[in-house]
Parts: sequence; C-alpha cells; structure tokens
Amino acid sequence: MNYGEELSAAWADHLRPRQTDAPTVVSLFAGAGGSSLGYSMAGFREPLAVEWDRHAVACLRRNLPGVVVHYGDVSEVRPDSIPLTRGSLDVLDGSPPCQGFSTAGKRLAGDSRNQLFHEYVRLLRAWMPRCFVVENVAGMGTGVMRPIFREIMGELRGSGYRVRALEMIASYYRVPQRRKRMIIIGVRDDLDVEPSHPKPMSAEITVRQALAGMESIGKTVDFCSSLKRLAPHIHPGGNAKKVLIKHGKKGNHYGFNRLDYDAPSMTLLKSSGNRVLHPRFDRVLGTRELSRLQSFPDEYDWGDSGYNQIQERIGNSVPPLLMRAVATHLRSLVM
Repeated sequence: MNYGEELSAAWADHLRPRQTDAPTVVSLFAGAGGSSLGYSMAGFREPLAVEWDRHAVACLRRNLPGVVVHYGDVSEVRPDSIPLTRGSLDVLDGSPPCQGFSTAGKRLAGDSRNQLFHEYVRLLRAWMPRCFVVENVAGMGTGVMRPIFREIMGELRGSGYRVRALEMIASYYRVPQRRKRMIIIGVRDDLDVEPSHPKPMSAEITVRQALAGMESIGKTVDFCSSLKRLAPHIHPGGNAKKVLIKHGKKGNHYGFNRLDYDAPSMTLLKSSGNRVLHPRFDRVLGTRELSRLQSFPDEYDWGDSGYNQIQERIGNSVPPLLMRAVATHLRSLVM
C-alpha cells in the first residue's frame, strides 16, 4: 500500500457510519477540519465544531457534513449547545489561534489572541469531558511566553484534570512533514488515569513516498521572474536566501524552499510568502501535493478554493493523521 492508498483507507474510516455509543468529541477553533477529520478516522462522533473563518467553515461543512458547525465567535457558544449531559462528552479538542505564541511571530505576551484560551477553559469547565486536547505551536513553552504557558497549565489543572504537555513531531505519526506541535492532554481527576501521549508509530515518510502515484497535483501558481532565475540554483533541502547570500547578495526570498525527495517535508506555512518548490521540477507544489504532505487524503474536497486559500487552510490545520494517533491513544487510555 503506497501513501496515497493509506490516506484513502483512512478516508474510508472517516466515512463509516457511527454507532450511537461511539466516543464523542467537540472541536473548538476547528479550522478546515484537520483535527475533526483525525477524530473521525479514529471512530469518533462529533456533535459540534466551532470556527469563525468563513472559508474554513465552508471546507469543514463540505467534508464533514454530519458535524453541526457553529460559525462565529467561540465566546458565543453556550454550554447547552451540545445534546450531552455534563461529564458525558469524551473529548474537548481545541487549537486556540497560535500567532501570539508562535516562534515565527513577534511572540507578544499581551497578544489578545492568547486570551482565546480562556474561552476554551470556560467550556471545559462547563462540559467537564473525560479528556481534553489542546494543540498549539511548540514555541508556546519557551522564552517570553513561558509565564503564559505556566498560566495555561495551571488553569487546566485547576479545572479538575491531570495534565501533561509534550512536543510531538508529526513525521513520527504517519505525516510526511517535520511539523512540531505542542500537544497538551488532560484526563479528568475522578478517572484516576495518568495522561500520556501516543508513542512514535514508524520511521519517517519521505516526500518521494508521499507523492508517489499521484494522478493530479491540483492547482498551482507561478512565481516572479527573479525567483524563476533563482529556482534552478536551489538544491534539494535548500532555499533562495542561501543562494543569494552565496553570491554576495541580500538574502531575500527566505520563504522560497525546495523539498528533498528523500526526507520529510519542512513545516508547511500558511503565508503566500512561503512557497515550497518541488524536489525535482522548478515549480511550486500543487495543492494536492501540499494536502498529502499535511496528511489530507486526495478525497478531501477543497471546492473552488484558490491556491492561496488552500495553502492558508493547510498551514493553519492540524495534520489529520497526527490527531488520529492522539484520538486512538485516548480511546485506549480511558474509553
């Protein structure tokens, strides 16, 4: 089974009918459904997802039509929004916006987006699920953000949960991308179970393996004339900045990188200023290629979305197979 077939098999698991006693998950800050898809692949039923971005909501509804989606601000979500009694929800999942935490940004401790975490805690305390998962950038536990990270961990423990945080690397969980994410897992105190994370599943999947057998690369975009001149000089694993500096020029185009066929992809970012070159050809990756590197199956329907929209959704998403590994682990741990 090649990687595309593996993803198709996971998509088939997502499409399987759910029994009424299937474990349940609610996803906050759900984006285009990367996390939701991972839970669905693991056999979960999702009574509610919350997302405020219109394009992300359209993608989520198109690919997970059985999920009720609250389109709007998470602060508007009422505890009675799910048809479950307090304590009966299995997992509350959430990826609060990471720009305030990200090592790629200015890492402002006072960034208002950091405070959206408190909306997550509000619903956690209202619903008291058996477990929770908070997914965010690895940088939230370092540097100037460390006090906020300690506050986050304190709030979660103070909500009645045993809590553990671990930086997970997606490439060890069937995702062909070295994406590092902080995954915080909590288990309700009364269950008397210590939280833990799934162990690495396998050797890393290379770009060559991930892109093998593709029938369509999807949509693509052109790049400016200066980058066209640079592209033939960028070796696998290299970038435009290094080429320019080598020739004594200013290191512009630092976000223009070429993949290495025989290694996993670097982290895929949402910005149109961060283009990824094919390992062999002088072109940017197509949207289907980007999707595979994030572990979205070829069957995932982006509709009529433009290239930049899809890149943004992918860059902001949780890799589905990473979250499937977490969800499967939680099922074995407490369900």
